[in-house]
Amino acid sequence: MVFFENRYIRIRSMEQDDIPKMSAEGHSIELYKTYYEAQELGERYVFVAEYEGAYAGYTTLRPQAAAGPFAKEGIPEIVDFNVLEKYRRRGIGSIILDEAERKAGELCNRVCLGVGLYSGYGSAQRMYVKRGYIPDGSGVWYRDKLLAPYADCRNDDDLVLYMSKMV
Repeated sequence: MVFFENRYIRIRSMEQDDIPKMSAEGHSIELYKTYYEAQELGERYVFVAEYEGAYAGYTTLRPQAAAGPFAKEGIPEIVDFNVLEKYRRRGIGSIILDEAERKAGELCNRVCLGVGLYSGYGSAQRMYVKRGYIPDGSGVWYRDKLLAPYADCRNDDDLVLYMSKMV
């Protein structure tokens, strides 16, 4: 299914042939097999971006948040948003998120996400705020649990701040 298409950018559903391209960026091939299987079962939407016909990035949308402060509230969750570095600053990420948010809006009037806190997430943090996402107010979460004040943690991909916005 094609969600968006213009002269340069195309956003479509994940295809099985995408798995090797997506895993070439460092994540386990098993992760992308899981995404594809979940998409085929209707448990996840996977939005793949192409720029001039080349794989450029993706995000996924769970129909309902699985963890964090929005779990089991029926709020869709954007998970694992990535645009390859060589394709950044071309509007691809915004279009991917537009389509994920549009789909979320068909399911609920709100969408949520979790964003990492180390510097590698800086661009995403700024982008989410510019798009109208606001922190949920619960604080910081680590490994899917609310982090208590003064608790030890590691500043890695599992340390996140949850945010949401109306769609």
